[in-house]
Order: sequence, then structure tokens, then C-alpha cells
Amino acid sequence: MSTNLIKNAIKHTILVTKHKWLVFKFCCKIGMPFRGLMHDMSKFSFEEFSESIKYYKGKVSPITGCKKDKGYSKAWLHHKGRNKHHDSYWVDFNTPQIAPVIPYKYVAEMLCDKISASITYNGKQWNKLSLFNYWEIEKTNIIINPKTEHFLSAIIEEVKDKGIDEVFNKKHFKEMYKKYCIDDTTEYKYIFKGEWQEVKK
Repeated sequence: MSTNLIKNAIKHTILVTKHKWLVFKFCCKIGMPFRGLMHDMSKFSFEEFSESIKYYKGKVSPITGCKKDKGYSKAWLHHKGRNKHHDSYWVDFNTPQIAPVIPYKYVAEMLCDKISASITYNGKQWNKLSLFNYWEIEKTNIIINPKTEHFLSAIIEEVKDKGIDEVFNKKHFKEMYKKYCIDDTTEYKYIFKGEWQEVKK
């Protein structure tokens, strides 16, 4: 292994560990310490770690660099297929709904992941608007059930307005999930390119 790869391996391990620590702290705040503890363990697998140190760039995900270079990322394909806190894990075009409402424990972990990644990659430049601005773009480029999207958007907007400490707690998360993902009886049908249509009953 070259000196550069060894340096990248050390830096990447530090970055992933920092991210995992933040996810763990946020998961503890919402009453899910085990989800936080086990978060992103696949990043230490050979498939993901080897690609990540090859394309390590610090403040930009190595997956992004690999996709630009090769047009795909084996690390991402491996990662999203093993981690249920990613929206793409739940997408299946051979099912009637295409993207179901993501179960609570995974979408709650997803929020912990998103806020932690936002803090990790933005560093000292992070503020309450960072995740909100990123999410406003991201949600237009993914396939996700509208109910799940509404829940995520509501929490992320609250973080923008009130801050993390006031929003990230178990009771509030469960109440918001119930409001947007359980009590809302609206049904949606996936149309095309991330567009959904409300189903008339």
C-alpha cells in the first residue's frame, strides 16, 4: 500500500469515526442507541473501505469522486444495499408502490445520519440552514414516498427554525412520524422521475 493510501486510510477512518460518533449521540437523543452504535458499520468492509481511501478527498464523499471517474460506485451499491437508513434501499420498481413508507426506526436513523453528515462535511461552516438547503435540492433527486418526505421535511425545517436540541427527542420524533406517516391516510402512486400522484378513493 502506498504512503498516500495509508494517509487516506487514516484520514478516512477518522472522518467516518467522527460521523459515527455524532450519529450515535443523536440516536441516543431519540432513544435508539443501538441503531447509532451499529450505524454504517459496512463502511469498514473491504468493498467500501478500499474505494473510499482511493477516492478520499476530505470534505467531499469519496463515492461522489468514484461516480465522476467511473460512472458508478461499487462502494455505494454495497452500502445502500445493506443500510436501511438510506431511501434508495427501499426503492423497488417491481413492487406496486415503488417506494413504501420507511419504517420509523430507519427513517429516524436517516435523520441522525443526515444531520451528522451535514455537520461532518461542513465543519466550522455548519449552521442551522446547512441541512435544510441541502435537503431542498436532495429531495428533488431521489425516489421517496411522499409521506416519508413530508416527515423528513418537517423535522429538517424545525431544525432550521429551532435548532437540533429542541427538535431531536424521542417523543417529538414519534409524534411527528405518527402525524405524517401513520395518521395521514392519503395514498400515492409513483408516476415518473420522482413524481407522485395522489390516489383518489
